[in-house]
Amino acid sequence: MSEVVLQSREAILAKRKLDASFRTKGILIALLSAVFYGLYTGFLTLGMAKGVWADWYGANTAGLSAFVVTYFLGAVGSAVNDSFSAIWALSLATVRGRIGDFFRCLKTKPGLVMVLAALIGGPLATTAYVVGLQLAGSIVVPISALCPAIGAILGRILFKQELNARMMLGIAICFLASFMIASTSLGGEAPEGQFLGICIAFIAALGWGFEGCVCGYGTSMIDSEIAITIRQTTSALSTLFIFIPIMAVLSGSFDSLGLVVEAFTSSDALPWFVLGGLSAYLTFMFWYRGNGMCGAALGMSCNGTFSFWGPFGCWIILGVFAGIDGWSMPPIAWAAAVLMIVGIFTVAMNPLDLFKQKEEV
Repeated sequence: MSEVVLQSREAILAKRKLDASFRTKGILIALLSAVFYGLYTGFLTLGMAKGVWADWYGANTAGLSAFVVTYFLGAVGSAVNDSFSAIWALSLATVRGRIGDFFRCLKTKPGLVMVLAALIGGPLATTAYVVGLQLAGSIVVPISALCPAIGAILGRILFKQELNARMMLGIAICFLASFMIASTSLGGEAPEGQFLGICIAFIAALGWGFEGCVCGYGTSMIDSEIAITIRQTTSALSTLFIFIPIMAVLSGSFDSLGLVVEAFTSSDALPWFVLGGLSAYLTFMFWYRGNGMCGAALGMSCNGTFSFWGPFGCWIILGVFAGIDGWSMPPIAWAAAVLMIVGIFTVAMNPLDLFKQKEEV
C-alpha cells in the first residue's frame, strides 16, 4: 500500500513539474510577444520614413494638406503593414496545410466574432496608433498599453465581468502612468503635435481594449494560428477597402488612389514594412499562444510589457540603427512605462499568485 501511495505522490509531483514547465514556457512566449511588438513598432515607423514617405512627411509635405498627411497617410501606413502581416499569415497557413481551416472558421460564429473584433482593432485602433506615432513618437506606446485596463472596464460594462478592488487599483496605477506621460507634452519644450498624438493614442487603447473583450470569446474556440490569420486579413482588407475610402472622402479632392499605389510600390520603404508585417503577425501569434499556456491573465500582463519594449524598439531601430533624431524618451516617460507594467499586472492578476504558484511547485 505504501508503495502505491509513494508512486502516486511521485506521479503528482511529476505532473506539477510538467505543468510548471509548461506555464514557464508560456510566460516566456508571452514576453516574447511584447518584444516583437517593439520590433513591429520600430519597423513600421522606419518604413514610413523611407522612400516616398520621406517626401510626404518632408518639409514641403509634397503639396498635401495637413489632414491628408496626418490622418490619411496614417491609415495608408496601417494598411500597408497589415497587408504584409496578412500575407505572412495566409502564406504560413497554406504551407502548414491549414488554409482550409481558415475558410471554414470564417463561416462559424466564433469566426464572425473575430471578424467583428478585427474591424475595431484594425482600421480604427491601428490607424490611431500609427497616427499617434507620427505625431508624438514612441511616447504614445505606453498610452496604447492602457488597453488591458480599458478592457477590464469595458468587460464590466458590456459583459458584467468582475471588477474588484485590486483591479480598480491596477486601473488607477495605469491611468496615473498615462498622466505622467501626458505631462511631458504640456511644457513649452514639448514638440508640436505631441499632446494631440497622445490623445489619439487613447483611441488605440480604447479600440484594442474592446477587441480584447470580444476576442476572448473567439479565441477560446479557435486555434490561435487561424484566429490570427482571420484577424490580420480582416484588418488589412477593411482598412484598404472601407476605412481608406472614407478617409479619402473626408480629406477632400486629391489623388488618393495614386498615393496608395505609391505606398505599396516604394522600394526603399517596402522591406521595412515586410519586416513590420512579420513582427506584427508574430506578436499576436505569441500573445495568443502564451495566453493558452500560462493563462489569459498572466499572458495579458506579460504582453503588456510592450509599454517598455515599444519605445525601446523604436530607440534601437530608429535612433541607433537608422540614426534618426527624436526617438528618445524623457526619464519620467520610462518610469511611467515601468509603472504601467505594474498596473497591468495588478489589473490582470494578483501579483502574490506568482509566489504562490512557485511555492506549490
